Parts: sequence; structure tokens; C-alpha cells
Amino acid sequence: MNHFCGSSMQAIQMAAGAISMGAGEAYICAGIESMTRVPMMGFNPMLNPTLAAELPEAYISMGDTAEILVDRYKLSRGEQDSFALGSHQKASMAQESGKLSQEIIAVRNDRGALIEQDGCIRGSSTLEALSELTPAFKEGGCVTAANASPLTDGASAVIVCSAAFAREQQLDILAKIRAIAVTGCAPEVMGIGPVAATHKALKRAGITLDDLDVIELNEAFASQALACIRDLKLDQGKLNLDGGAIAIGHPLGATGARITGKAAQLLKREQGRFALATQCIGAGQGIATILEAYE
Repeated sequence: MNHFCGSSMQAIQMAAGAISMGAGEAYICAGIESMTRVPMMGFNPMLNPTLAAELPEAYISMGDTAEILVDRYKLSRGEQDSFALGSHQKASMAQESGKLSQEIIAVRNDRGALIEQDGCIRGSSTLEALSELTPAFKEGGCVTAANASPLTDGASAVIVCSAAFAREQQLDILAKIRAIAVTGCAPEVMGIGPVAATHKALKRAGITLDDLDVIELNEAFASQALACIRDLKLDQGKLNLDGGAIAIGHPLGATGARITGKAAQLLKREQGRFALATQCIGAGQGIATILEAYE
């Protein structure tokens, strides 16, 4: 899928900084991932021997970090499956109503077939069906293929530019960047990265969680999303309105694109003022962007 809705959040931040410093007026920020062709750790990961010996957690699998959060936050299998089902249901409704069409550019696959929709959304899933799946990462665990984001391919791009450039080129302005933040955390609990990053970004923006109208939180795993929701006390009525990565997919390099662009689109669609786009990053990071409606 090609989503013309966002880019890596790091690229957005660099572009925003470059614009503010007068280094340029317009940047195309983009990200891509082909996870079905090169699954995580599919090639020789080339571990740094010193780091691997001194901090083996730096190379922990993402699935294992999700199970750590299950234990730390005492999350039940039912909670995770229910969250995953909700993501699929919201994405399915958005897809059926045409709300996703404006953010997708159709592409042809290697057989010449036109792909116009995301292929991972399962709106007809049930809790009973989800409960039958076996744990994927830990014997006796509860993180499964159903309550984790699927392996997907994706690409995304966004234009980050000055208001003057957007007006000159007659571009549809979705939102403006109010604040950005990146933080670190322990690699074995990388899923809670958005917590500190969000607090930092909100402080820089001079607003609180209550001021947010739209929240896009990446769903690498249901346990990861639920841990962040609990720590941040997020209003789930504002969260991932059209579903999240558990339903749509999490192509790593393109995910910041999708959620940041999505947050901007939703902010305009819902006529809100502030939006948060945030995600965790493997090896122990969190990143967050606060968007503000453009007037």
C-alpha cells in the first residue's frame, strides 16, 4: 500500500527543524518497509559483541518485550483480544464507509492486480476466534498473532513545508506541528516509550492530555498499547478512531508516516484543535508529535 498520509516521525521532526532554521521551505519525508520479504532478524543481525555481552536486552525480540509488559501490567488475554478486535472493527467500519480511501494510493502487485485497500483488516473476527490462537512468543504466554500487529509491507510520504509554500502551491493544509519529543527507556520494555515522549511533547506544547482531540498511538501489540493507555490515562474515545496497526499493519519504516498523517487527517476531519501521534521504537525509545489545527 502507498499511503500519502505521513512519514517516519523522525523525518517530520528534522524537516520541521530545517524549516524553522531557514534551511528550506518544503520537504518530502517518506518511509518504506517490506516485512514479508525480509522479516525481522531474517538476515544475519550482525550483533555488536560488546553490547550483546553487556546489554543482551538490546537485542530482545519485540514479542518478548510485549510479554514482559503483560506480566508487569497484569494484562489478561481477554483484555488484549478485546482491544485487538476493537481495532479491526473500527478499521473495517472506516474502510467500508470510504474514510480510508483518501489516504491510500492504489498500486499494482507483481501479478498486475490493482490493490486499493489494506489487506489485513478482519472486521468479521470474533473474540471466540481470537481466543483459539496459540501464544506466539512464550509458552503459557498470551501474545498471539491476533493481538499483535501483522507482518506487512507499506510505504508512506508526507510534505512538511512552510505555510507560505503550501499557499503558493495551493496545497491542502492538514495541520501544523506544535511540538516534538524523543525519549529513551529500557529496551526490554520498549513498548512504554510513548509514555515519557508524550509527557515531554505535551510540556513543550504547553497543553495537557485533556486538550487533545485526536490520539494516534501505534499498536505494535495490544499489550504495549494497553500499557501506554493505562500509564497515560488516555481517553479511548479519542484513540485510533479508524483502527490501528493491529488491523492495518505495522511496516516499521512507514509507521510514523501513517500515524502522523492519520492524526493530521483526523484532526481536520473531526474539527479538533490538538492531536497526538506517538509510537514506541525497538531497543528502547519513544517518539511523539503534537499537531495543531491550522487556521
